[in-house]
Amino acid sequence: MTTKLILLILGCWPTTPLLADPPELLRVIRNVHDAEPSRPYADSRTAVNVLGMRVVSGPDEAWLMEMHDSFASIEEVDQALASIRPLRNSNATANPASDDLAPARLLIALYRPGLSYRPEEAAKSLTKAHYLLISIYRIRPGNEAAFSEIVKLRRARSDSINLDRPELAYEVVTGAMSGTYLFVAPFPTLKTLDDGLARTPAYAEGVRDASKKATAETEISQERMLLRIEPGLSYVSDDFASGDPEFWNPKLLPSRAR
Repeated sequence: MTTKLILLILGCWPTTPLLADPPELLRVIRNVHDAEPSRPYADSRTAVNVLGMRVVSGPDEAWLMEMHDSFASIEEVDQALASIRPLRNSNATANPASDDLAPARLLIALYRPGLSYRPEEAAKSLTKAHYLLISIYRIRPGNEAAFSEIVKLRRARSDSINLDRPELAYEVVTGAMSGTYLFVAPFPTLKTLDDGLARTPAYAEGVRDASKKATAETEISQERMLLRIEPGLSYVSDDFASGDPEFWNPKLLPSRAR
């Protein structure tokens, strides 16, 4: 991201509260092709925190994740972006290879506190995260209760090995097949994943085996991707950035250091 664009973002951000609770809604955009995906948010002066990410493991994609507290917020951002999109597209440089690129995929997901694991900690960790582990589950119709039990069994295993991995759960309400769930685990460092390599203690092996059996009967598919958060692709408020100022505020801005 250029210095000019960073100054624009920091200088025109509308007032938004510090992220204290899990976002009620996420709008996730997969396979983003824009080289500067944060610019439309800055140009339209939208009041929304957006994490821009690159995939570390999985398809080579860029992602955006908008964090909203209501559908009204999604509408406001959508209209703001739409108001500048015609102008941006008319001035965009033609890309002869663009027809060969897969289209971006958008989905909206609703927060499910009952499926989340230590959600308050996970929400606070978002402002300090450098990586996200995103797990996407698709379950068979009518198996919502069974899926909830599977999540509880996985929590029990996490507790058995003292796994420090808070996680936010979301149910996709539009943009994907029914029965699709999105789990978001924020990490400040990939070293956190080393704890997950611990062997399941003998007394918890029954829980692990029960979880595997239930999963085979309930889930259609699982997809896990590790994503690296890129400040240069993101659009966040000063309050959000205050959770990890050295990460979010580039050193090339001397005015911010004074």
